[in-house]
Amino acid sequence: MPSREDVHYFGAGPAPLPTAVLEEASKVLLNYNDSGIGITEISHRSADANAILAHTQSGLRQLLDIPESDGPDGYQILFLQGGGSGEFSAVVYHMVSIWVARKAKELGGDEDKLREEVKKMKLDYLVTGSWSLKASQEAARLAGAEHVNIVTDSRKHRDGKFGTIASPDTYTPTADTDATALTYYCDNETVDGVEFQAAPDGANLVADMSSNFLSRPVDVRKHAAIFGGAQKNIGTTGITIAIVSNRILPPHTPMADAGLLRKLGLPVGPVVLDWPTIAKNNSLYNTLPIFDVWIAGQVMQKLLDASTGSPRIATQQSESDRKAATLYAELDGSDAYHVVPDNSVRSRMNLCFRVRGGDAEAEKAFLKGAESRGLLGLKGHRSVGGIRCSNYNAVPVSAVEKLAKYMKEFAEGKI
Repeated sequence: MPSREDVHYFGAGPAPLPTAVLEEASKVLLNYNDSGIGITEISHRSADANAILAHTQSGLRQLLDIPESDGPDGYQILFLQGGGSGEFSAVVYHMVSIWVARKAKELGGDEDKLREEVKKMKLDYLVTGSWSLKASQEAARLAGAEHVNIVTDSRKHRDGKFGTIASPDTYTPTADTDATALTYYCDNETVDGVEFQAAPDGANLVADMSSNFLSRPVDVRKHAAIFGGAQKNIGTTGITIAIVSNRILPPHTPMADAGLLRKLGLPVGPVVLDWPTIAKNNSLYNTLPIFDVWIAGQVMQKLLDASTGSPRIATQQSESDRKAATLYAELDGSDAYHVVPDNSVRSRMNLCFRVRGGDAEAEKAFLKGAESRGLLGLKGHRSVGGIRCSNYNAVPVSAVEKLAKYMKEFAEGKI
C-alpha cells in the first residue's frame, strides 16, 4: 500500500490539502479545543464556531487585502453552500434585484415605466470556457435569454473551440452601462486551461475565482462580488466563499421585494442563496459546516505563516508561477506534447495538453506510466479529453519536479 508521500495528486477538484492540515484535522475530529467532542459535533452557533469564522475571515482579508466590513467601501466575507454552480444563480437573483430596486426608485414607483426599463436590462457575460458558458446559460434560464448579452465568446475566435480569450477591443458590452445589472467572468477555466491575465473591465463586475483563489493577488476593489468553491485551493468540498461589496448590500442599496419581481416576471431566489440574509446572520442563517470553515482557516494560516512579502499572497503567487513554468518548459521543449490553450492565456492552475498529437494509445500510455509512479489525476476532462495537470497550491514543488522529470523521460522514449 503506498504512503501519502509516495502519491502526488493532480486532479481538478476536490484537490489535495496540505498534509499538516489533515493531520491536525484528524485530531480535532475526535476532540476539538479540549472540549471532549469533535469539531463536526459542535453547534454552529457556539462561541467556538464564531471564533473559527472570525479566524478564517481574518486570514482571507489579510491574504487578499480585502477592505474591512464597515462602511460603503467595505466588503463582507460570506460562507455559503451550493458551490460555484449555486452562485451562478445567486448572482443573478441578487444583481437583478438591486438593479430593479434602483430603477423603481428613480421612476418613483411607476410600474408601467419600470416594465419598459426592465426590457432594456442586460446581464453581460464573458464566455471563455465551459464554466462561464454554464453560468451564462443559468442566467438565461432564470432571467430570460433576452436579458443576457454575450460580451465575448472565445469559440468564435478559435474555430468553434475554447482555448483563448479574445482581445478586449473585440468585446461587445452593453452600450448603456445604466442598463447593465452585472458583468460576469470566470477568472480561470478548469476544463479549458485558460486564465485571465488581469481582471476585465465592466459595470458591476462579478468574478468566479473557484479554481485560482489564493494563488495570486486580486484587485478586490474593482469587483462588486467575487466567489469561489473551496475545493481547489482553499479546503474541502462543502463551502463556497463570497466576497461582496457593501455597495450592493442593504442598507447601502435597496433590494426589490419579491412581489415586485413577480409582477415583472423576474426570478425570486431562495433565501439560502440570498447574500443580504447570509451577511446579516454572519453566514449562520442555516447550519454551516464549521469543520469545512476550520479547514479553510487552517489552509489560510499556513499561507500567512509562509508569507514573506507584500501583499501577503505574493509568496504563494511566486510558488504557483514557478511550478507552472517548470511544467510548461517541459511541454514546450518537446514535439511529443502540444499545449491546447493559446500561449497568452495559459492557466497556471490547470495545464491542458495532448500527447503525440492526441494519439489515444499514446495518451493511455502516458497516464499509465504516470500512475505507476504515483502521479495521479492527470486525465483530461471528459468533454475535451487529453491530459490535464491541476497545479493547485497544495501540490508541492517536489511533485511538480517529479512530474516534469517523467514528462521528459516519456518524451525521450525512456518509459
